[in-house]
Amino acid sequence: MEQCLEKASVAVMQLSEALDKYIESQDAIATLDKYYGSEEWKTDFAADEAGQLPKDLKRGVLSEDGIWNLLSDSRELNNRLRAFIDQQ
Repeated sequence: MEQCLEKASVAVMQLSEALDKYIESQDAIATLDKYYGSEEWKTDFAADEAGQLPKDLKRGVLSEDGIWNLLSDSRELNNRLRAFIDQQ
């Protein structure tokens, strides 16, 4: 029983910390959702394709999969959380 308590305590603490970070990231996720596919994103993407952006600039947001994958993962996580709560 002690092992069950220790295992569960660690899992609850880790999930609580991760959930806090996820909740704090919701504004960033909403901003990326609005940006992806917008005229601003299309302009930035075209500038990158034309070589107008600095070579050392991080451009993960301009990959067509980067934001899409994040938004998909976030939706899937939200669905998992809802399903878990509904089971309780």
